[in-house]
Formats: sequence, C-alpha cells, structure tokens
Amino acid sequence: MADFGSESSEKKEEFFSEAQEIVDGLGKFLLDLEGAVAASRVDPDVINEMFRAVHTLKGIAGLFGATRMSGMSHELENMLDDVRMGRLDLTSNVIDLLFKAVDLYTHILLFERGEAPDPQQEIAKLLASFAAVTQPEEAPTSNIFTQFDLDPGMFGVLTEYEEHRLKSNIESGLALFRLRVRFNLTVLDTALEDLKKKAKPLGEIITYLPAPSTDESDFENLELDILMASKSDAATIDTTLSVEGLVVNPVKRRSGGGPPPKAAAAPVSKSPLPKIGAPPSLPPPTIAGPARLPQDLAPESHAAHGAKSVRPAAPAHAARTSVAPQAQGQAGQFVGKSAAQTTVRVDIRKLDRLMTILGELAIVRSAVGRLAERLRGSVEHRELGTDLHRLHRTFERQLGQMQNGILEVRMVQLGPVFDKLQRGLRAISREYSRPVNLVITGQETEIDKLIVEELSDPLMHMVRNAFDHGIEIVEDRLKVGKPEVGTIALNAFQKGNHVVIEVEDDGRGMDPKLIIASAIRKGVITEDESREMSARDAYRLVFMPGFSTKTVVTDLSGRGVGLDVVKTNIAKLGGIVDVTSEVGIGTKMTITLPVTLAIINVLIVEIGGRSFAIPLASVEEAFVYDPSLTRNVEGREVLSLRGQSLPICHLSSLFQVDAFDDASDSTRKFYVVTVAVGIRRLGLLVDRLEGQQDIVIKPLGRSLKSVHGFAGAAELGDQRVALVLDVAAIVEEVLAGDQSRFLAMAGEGRA
Repeated sequence: MADFGSESSEKKEEFFSEAQEIVDGLGKFLLDLEGAVAASRVDPDVINEMFRAVHTLKGIAGLFGATRMSGMSHELENMLDDVRMGRLDLTSNVIDLLFKAVDLYTHILLFERGEAPDPQQEIAKLLASFAAVTQPEEAPTSNIFTQFDLDPGMFGVLTEYEEHRLKSNIESGLALFRLRVRFNLTVLDTALEDLKKKAKPLGEIITYLPAPSTDESDFENLELDILMASKSDAATIDTTLSVEGLVVNPVKRRSGGGPPPKAAAAPVSKSPLPKIGAPPSLPPPTIAGPARLPQDLAPESHAAHGAKSVRPAAPAHAARTSVAPQAQGQAGQFVGKSAAQTTVRVDIRKLDRLMTILGELAIVRSAVGRLAERLRGSVEHRELGTDLHRLHRTFERQLGQMQNGILEVRMVQLGPVFDKLQRGLRAISREYSRPVNLVITGQETEIDKLIVEELSDPLMHMVRNAFDHGIEIVEDRLKVGKPEVGTIALNAFQKGNHVVIEVEDDGRGMDPKLIIASAIRKGVITEDESREMSARDAYRLVFMPGFSTKTVVTDLSGRGVGLDVVKTNIAKLGGIVDVTSEVGIGTKMTITLPVTLAIINVLIVEIGGRSFAIPLASVEEAFVYDPSLTRNVEGREVLSLRGQSLPICHLSSLFQVDAFDDASDSTRKFYVVTVAVGIRRLGLLVDRLEGQQDIVIKPLGRSLKSVHGFAGAAELGDQRVALVLDVAAIVEEVLAGDQSRFLAMAGEGRA
C-alpha cells in the first residue's frame, strides 16, 4: 500500500480524490472512443487525452508511493502511445483491455484505502495481455510523403506523431492544403485556438511554423505556414475559417510520384526563442519548426518517464519555435494550466460546516426580524425599528445569496455516475452475450454531492435488474418482432426542487400475476391478501427483502436483495421509487430525490402543541380542513379535492401525540397540507400553520436514528427545536397501508 507519511489523512484524501477524478475521466474517454470506433470516426484528440491522463495518473501515483498504480500506468501509457503513433490498431480486443484497466484502477484505489485485497494477480494478468497485443511487426517505411509537391523543410521538422497523423489523413483520402495567415502577437494564442476550433469540423491541422515575413519592419505581427488535411475544397476552408488575409493553397501531387529535391543543409539556430511582443528573429523557412499542437507531447517526456523510446528527432527540432506556449496544456483536461489555476478541490465536510454556520445565521436573522417588528410597533422606538427592519432586509438578501452560492458549490452533474453505469452494463452485456444499448439523457442534471455519492449502488442495481429480468435473449426478442439489441434508457431531469431519474427498458415487462404468485409461494403475502392487490401493489412487492421472481440464483440476481437495497438507500436520501410496467413492452422505474439535503425551506406546522417542519419542496398547497368533503374508501379517509381523491393522514394519530381537539369538531379549524413525492399525493392533517423558514437539518444522533418518519431536527429562530418530517417515508408507508409497521418502528426508536 502507499506510504503517506505522517500527514496520512490529508495526503490520502488528496491522492484518492485526484486519482478517482482521472479514472472517471478515463472511463468517459473510453466510452466516447468505443462509439467513435464503431462509427469509424476516431478523434485522435481523445486518444491523446487518454495518454495524458494516464501519464498524469502515473505521476501522482509515483509521488504518493502507490507502486501498483504507477507500474500499471507505465505499461498502459506505452500501449496508448503505440495506438496514438499508429503502431497498434485500435481493435475491439484493445478497447476491452482498456476497459479492464479502468476497472482495475478502481480496485487498486480500494486496495490503497484498505477496503479490498491486493489486486497484484489481476495486474499481472492484465500486463501479460498488454504484452500480447503490443508487439506488432515492424512496418516498412512508406514514401507516401514524396508524392506531394511541398517544401521539404516542412516535412523535415515533423515529429513522429505529426508524421503519423499526416500519413493517416492521406491514407484516408483527405487532401492537403497549405495555409498562410498573419496574427498580431498580442492575440496570437487566442487566435490560434479559435482557428483550430473552426478547422476541426473540416479536417485536421497537422502542423504550423513561422513563415518569412513579407514586411521585415512589421514587428507586431507574425506570419504562419499551416499544413492542413481536409475533406473540403479550398473555397470552403477559406469561407469557414473566415480569417482576414488568409491564403489557402492546395498541395498538389507530383505527377511521377518521385521524391522531392533535398533540402539544403542549414546551421541550427542557437539563439533564444523570441518573446511575445519583441521583434521576432525568425530562422530560415526550411528549418523553422512548427509550434506543437496540443496533442503533441515533447519527445523528452517519453524518456524522462520511462516510456517506450521513439525514433531520434531530426536536427531541425532544436530550432522549433513555440509560438503558442500555453497550447500544450490547454487541450488536456487533467493537465490544463488554466483549469489548475481556476479550480479548487474542497472537502464536502468543510462545506457542511459552512452550511451549519449559515443555518445559525438564519436563526439570528429571524430573531433580528422579530425584534425589528417589536420596535416598529412601539411609538417611541418606531424610527429605530424602521432602520433595524431595513438592515434586516439587507442582511436577509445577502444571506440568501451566500446560501445559494454554497449550494451551487455542492452541486455536481450526474454524468460521472451515468458513465460508471454504462461501463458496468457494457461488461455485463459482453459477459452474458446479450447485446444491449444504454441510452443516456440529462447527464448534465445537477444534484447535491452527498446524494450523488449514494446513488451509484442503487442505480447499478436497477440497471442490472433491467438487464437480467427485463431484456430478453436475442431469440426471444426476434420472435416477438423486437430489435435484436435491447435498450435501457437512463434519463434525468429537474422537476421543481426535486431531481427525477428514470430507468426504462424495452424488455418483457413485469406481470403482476407472476409477481403475486411468487410472493405467495415465498410466504410474503397470503392468498387472501393477494385478492385485494392491484397491479401497483404487486409492483411494490419486488422491493420487499428477500423477494425475487428468479428460481435460480445467478451472479446477477435471484437472492432478493437488489431492489430492497434500492428502496432502502433511496429512502435514506429522502426519495421514493415508483414502478410502471406493461407486459411485453417494458418497465420504467422512477426515482424522485430532493436536489439538496443541506439548507431547505420548510413549512412550520403545529401538532398537539409541538412544532414540526415539512420540507416545502414536497408541499403543493395548504387549505382549511372540511370534514363534510371526506369519505371512507376501503378503510382509508379520502377527501374530494377538485374532482380528485386525496388520501388523508392524521399526523397526531400517526405520531401518537394528543391533538388540541378532535378533527370532527366543527368549531375549530384544522388544516390539510397536501404533499407530493413523485406522482403520489397525500393530505397531512395538522392543527396550525406557523409559516415558512429556512433551516439546516441536523441528524437525530445514533440513539434516535432508527426513529421512523423523521429526516432530522432543526433549531428554529425562537430557540425552539422542530422535528423535520421525512415526507417520502410517510407517503410510502401511509399509501401502502402499512401504518402499523410504521408505528412499530417508531415505537422501537422511542424505546
């Protein structure tokens, strides 16, 4: 394991955080790369990004003493270098090895954390597989470059990688163009980057180098010769790039295909590189070197880090002029200079402490507001009260902006979680020889970092369940007229203050009759209970502990723990899971979660003289309770609201607290708070509405964590403490008709 020295905790967290970020990025690159290979549209920049990422991972692993990770990274870097240099074809076997490497990185990190056994044997097997594919025969040197009428000085300064990219583009049938452009030195970097972005849809810029200036007295501008391969014609390139003074000349093929005339030998310039803004001292055009493209790493870096040796560079490399000093780092997600300067990695626990402080400031704000109102109501202190009220409004506005700012810092996109699911499904699909596509939308949806950390396992269980129980084998799909390749769709979107995640498949669907029959056979329900069950009730059975419709236990399912884990973990996050299905068509599972668990806006209500907080994100409306509009349906009190039935829950009975008066007393007003989680709605009957307030939820503590129905507690502005309702749990239990189990669990918590 890695040796982190005396600063163990801090250094470990730094290493694990950065390494995991790189590994997640590698997984994303691999998914993009596999799709590009299938479509025959491989972007060399993706391979270069992966090469840089592994190089960076090797560096930090060596720095922190993670020898297994650094050793494997070294060999993986060699293989990626063979791929980027064209020495190794990007076959499906090579891509599979890359996926295995990313998965093994995760195991290595778990080992370094002390949470998994030593993966040394798996590393050895993977490195043996690397060696089996990275020993291609030496290809004969091609004279393909001699077929073009181009200054040999430009060919003479190409790096090995640039030669490989030039050859690949020529073999792909792209034409060559020589572009001449002039840029002001003060905007050279940004102008070059803009030019490369415009050129990318048309083809690839192979290299560029300073050209002899037509005006030797012009010290403010620099002319460049650019070699570009493109599928378009010169007119299209000129129009698309839209650069003032741009000259586009096609590079013609030689009629006989013979070699070009040899370039005259010239002395190598030993003068220092010109500084931006100073009069450039340019070498002759036959030896001037092109500025390196972002995908080109310096050859010295290979030797310095022990990578495979490349052929010796031409002598003219010593005179290569770097006209874009920041270009090398800008393309790399993990090594970009600007990203390093503008990004700070913050421990989520520090943000939690800030949120706690903000919660306490919110209490102070409420106290100041009450004091201001008291002073405004006093004749002798009215002016002072008005000034204090004005300060209170300013304080409230600034505090709100601070809360929103910290919440934004806590929010992360769901994309990395979805990428892990895609890699996991890919591995399962190949293992069981059952083709399936994972269609992802909404990966840019943001949610609280703490929620994201707990989402991976439930979502993976749901995807595996959709694959194993939903997606049929190829023969069965073809019999019913379905495509050979199954589809699992993963969709996320924000709905108000909630995030909705849908997992949908086009498989066989869920048959309520089969589910009920399996539940009776396993003793989960009785036959009498089954007669009154609807299809929706049957779907809820799949979340029961130990329940499974599988008769044979496999690596994927059959033990009845997958969806039980899903429901339990989602409930801990304040969310619920809904299921809809149609036999022969498919199944959709919908998770509804709060956007954040930090600062929330709540509605303070009173029940039996005690204050409770209901998260406002779950509240639809509140109105005066009218007993005359209620009726009893199958033992459950239901209220007719705008033509729809709304189930009613008496919170005083549910929590076993004494209400002030009976709800049927027509002389006293009671209130119904309509809450909704997903598509489920429930009316909560309360004694009084006190108003809205921002709170910070505090956990109940180890001794009270088993109390059911409460998400935590919060301190109110008047020194009171209110319990925060777990709306999702209450809705789930009440609508499932299982209030007895709810009360039993609550009793255990009190005990």
